[in-house]
Amino acid sequence: MNTESQNPMSDMTTAETVSGELFAGTKPRHPMETLLKTTTAAINLKPGDVVEGVVIEKRGARLFVNIGHALTGIVYGQEYYAAQDIIKTLAKGDPISAKIVELDNDDGYMELSLREAGRARRWVDIRRMMQEGSVLELPVQKANTGGLIFEISGVEGFLPTSQLSFKNYPRVDGGDKEKIFQELQKFVGTVFRVKILDINPDDNKLIFTEKGIDTTRVREALGKYAIGDIVEGEITSVVDFGAFMKFDEQGLEGLIHLSEIDWTLIENPREVLTPHDHVRAKIIDIQGEKISLSLKQLKEDPWQKAAAAYQKGDIITGKVTKFNPFGAFIAVGSDIQGLVHISEFGTEQKMKDALTLGRDYPFTILFIDTKEHRMSLGLKKEGEEKTESEQTP
Repeated sequence: MNTESQNPMSDMTTAETVSGELFAGTKPRHPMETLLKTTTAAINLKPGDVVEGVVIEKRGARLFVNIGHALTGIVYGQEYYAAQDIIKTLAKGDPISAKIVELDNDDGYMELSLREAGRARRWVDIRRMMQEGSVLELPVQKANTGGLIFEISGVEGFLPTSQLSFKNYPRVDGGDKEKIFQELQKFVGTVFRVKILDINPDDNKLIFTEKGIDTTRVREALGKYAIGDIVEGEITSVVDFGAFMKFDEQGLEGLIHLSEIDWTLIENPREVLTPHDHVRAKIIDIQGEKISLSLKQLKEDPWQKAAAAYQKGDIITGKVTKFNPFGAFIAVGSDIQGLVHISEFGTEQKMKDALTLGRDYPFTILFIDTKEHRMSLGLKKEGEEKTESEQTP
């Protein structure tokens, strides 16, 4: 007796026997199905993953792809028509990236999406650039009040104003948003060197930074300088709190604070300095990439002469130059400022009633410290004798 012919299971394929899932009336499973189940478990693929493969063939409205690991993927239906522009350029043997839509469809194939793979692949590349700290040279596409917009691999990214380098940070008085926007718009089309700071593909978020890109270059350039050095350069911008000056062939830039422009009181630096002025300045501080400069320290300190010219108790003539909540500033001679404290009057209003801006009055020197550049004054009281110092020096 031929036992093989009497065995109803003898006609099963090897794959069907291995599956152990064939029962009377069930549809035979595709041989790929069992292989797929065992293989995908081993390589931990899941829907949403991007896989690399090679085109096997195009058959009708189907594209078959060899994924490796003995797996075959398929692009068909809506995904096929959505990716026709890509598929029409493909030939047998071409490498391709695809995103897994379904691990195991009814025919035992892995369903793939080329349309989704492109987007996923872009984010994979972007994440790699972030992790590697890649420096990217990208032109500014657009600007808004919050920062600059760049594009990489078809994805728009944002560089907040706070992430601009010291060199490119908008110097706008009072943080006026419209003025900031006007300054940022000047950068459109300019190529910036940036790094990727943060990403979130789910939210389509891509954040850039310009900080720290040229740290090495700046430090190398700064290595030639020390506090106390004299540098020559050009005023690049003037703001309420001072002026910025560019020097060195590497384009180093420092801040001349309002208080470092002159020994006299400067209220509006624009009356003293304008962009493109060529000036000499002294380096007075270096903190990281921030450089502080001084113009006044290259001028003779008028307070050095004051030690011999003025003494406590002297009565002098001074001109009222400015009111503050804590007192009135008085010009003594041409280069020195003294202060009459608000306590001399009681209230700010009484101070303004007693003194007039631009007028000269007699004052008594209550305290003087030439090293600290401080002079405290009081209004001369009736009956006080004049001294020679009362004559305007």
